[in-house]
Amino acid sequence: MVFDLLVVLLYFAAILTIGLRKGSGESSLEGYALGNRSIPWWAILASILASEISAATFLGAPGEGYALRNFTYLQLAIGTILARFLVGSFFVPAYYKHGVVSIYEFLEQRFGPRSRTAASLTFLVTRALASGTRLYVAAILVVLSIEIFIGRIPTPSEELAIYALSVVTIVALTALYTAAGGIKAVIWTDFIQAGILVASLGGTLWVLLSKMPEGWHGARALLTGADDLKLFASGFSTRPGAGLWENIVAVLGNEYTIFAAVIGSTFITLATHGTDQDAVQRMLTAKDHRESRRAVILSGLIDAPIVLAFLTIGILLWAFYQYHPDPRLPQKNAHVFAYFILTQLPPGLRGLLVAGLLATAMGSLSTALNALATSFCRDFWFRIKPGTEKHQLRIARLATVGFALALTVIGAATAYAVVRFPGTRILPIVLGIFGYTYGSLLGVFLLGLFTKTRGNDRGNLWAMAAGFVAVAVLSGLPEDVITLCGGTPPTRPGWLPLIAFPWRVFFGTAATVGVGICFRTQGK
Repeated sequence: MVFDLLVVLLYFAAILTIGLRKGSGESSLEGYALGNRSIPWWAILASILASEISAATFLGAPGEGYALRNFTYLQLAIGTILARFLVGSFFVPAYYKHGVVSIYEFLEQRFGPRSRTAASLTFLVTRALASGTRLYVAAILVVLSIEIFIGRIPTPSEELAIYALSVVTIVALTALYTAAGGIKAVIWTDFIQAGILVASLGGTLWVLLSKMPEGWHGARALLTGADDLKLFASGFSTRPGAGLWENIVAVLGNEYTIFAAVIGSTFITLATHGTDQDAVQRMLTAKDHRESRRAVILSGLIDAPIVLAFLTIGILLWAFYQYHPDPRLPQKNAHVFAYFILTQLPPGLRGLLVAGLLATAMGSLSTALNALATSFCRDFWFRIKPGTEKHQLRIARLATVGFALALTVIGAATAYAVVRFPGTRILPIVLGIFGYTYGSLLGVFLLGLFTKTRGNDRGNLWAMAAGFVAVAVLSGLPEDVITLCGGTPPTRPGWLPLIAFPWRVFFGTAATVGVGICFRTQGK
């Protein structure tokens, strides 16, 4: 344990040193937010990977593999790759052409100030909630470590206190170098964190296979179920004689299908990588749109084998614990990988995996903090009180600290919810949050990018509202709220499908574009 602790401490020391040194000397908001557009494409590529492979993915993707024992989640990579080609070809060149720092400035230039305000506010709220919910995941390892050390399961109040303290520590350290160094600190620390992530994944796969009788063949001998190791799934109804509508409803209600991969996942990635300040801000640090396009497209191609590695780890974990039953094995799927790290990995590699988990948490958090602060300052504060360059830089750093505090509260609240409802699955929560609002964002951007005369400043507000309402109704949000408040929701009509999270952005986008296109651009 001493060696592991030394590895983790060295990681923290390296990240803080690199973050503070790389970002020192910035004197303008554009340098703080975009690094003076001087970052090489390969560093941007590593930063994209480090930020999107969050702590939720680090534990949640193996949890999905462990629970499902197949690769159907990997289907979603089809859409992520297709969408990144579109983002690199259409979205990024437009942002460079208009010279924006906050991408929501594009909407003001195309439609007017209300569209910009509504879109930026949507991003701020959604990104804060999504990043905050991810935070608690990194603390899972700490909770299990203490559980193993004290020889008993912590009480709910003790568990919540551990989560809260861990979240505070991670946020404080990340906010320190992010507030001081801006986007340069974010990208160069992400570069280191991406390397740690790849090394830790490779080490884990090697250990799992070495501990399995006959390696992969030993694991494969146990995976004999009908859906085990499946890669593609149609999602069609299993009822004999099911009609067209019943099959459509079944497909829309399944999370991991080929239809969700080609359609749903494409729209999710278009939204998260084309209309989210968090993702796009890193792309805008390249010297031109060509280098930015190279980084975003290659990130999609590299992301697929990384997700494959995570799922393979989850499947191997299931096989390992069939060969080596453990009565103390956690009941929560997302905790199994963390438990394996603490109890089965050798010293040194265990410390590297802990550092890898912290790296994913800090990587996604640092980019979120920088993007939230940039969007808040450019789209709200500086439109009222622009001030000098020195004043703007100071406000941006204060905003970074303010959002760090907000995300800490959200992370602690998420931990409370998960402690109270132990059967909660991580990935649907994290990915599902985006689904409610990012369809509205994507719809407005599509109107702005691909039409010349449709959509206007007033109509876009109605369109975005329609997108949110459509997703809320189709995903069963009203019923969930009624149930949470202790009531009994009405019976859902049989003709109204209940969609899974990969479909939310698609339907939100369709509703937003459908309403927004009815309004003509003013002056056109």
